Amino acid sequence: METIATKKQTAFRLSPELVNRLKVAAKREHRSLNNFVENILTDALYNEPNEVTKKAINEAKSGKFAGTIHTESMEAFLKSCEE
Repeated sequence: METIATKKQTAFRLSPELVNRLKVAAKREHRSLNNFVENILTDALYNEPNEVTKKAINEAKSGKFAGTIHTESMEAFLKSCEE
């Protein structure tokens, strides 16, 4: 049995430059403009990071120095990650 997704037709006012850039990007990915824009919007709304990721993002944005990672050996690397 085939399921048919219901879609609601919607109109937006976008600048011609933006529409052209969207068309180029959609063509580059071999997708329709509608599918391309729908996927961008879906990603923007449903790909919210979890709490651990949000904390890491905020920590990175704070500009605080997190320490030095040593890469001269695996043992040094692991030890520097614990500090």
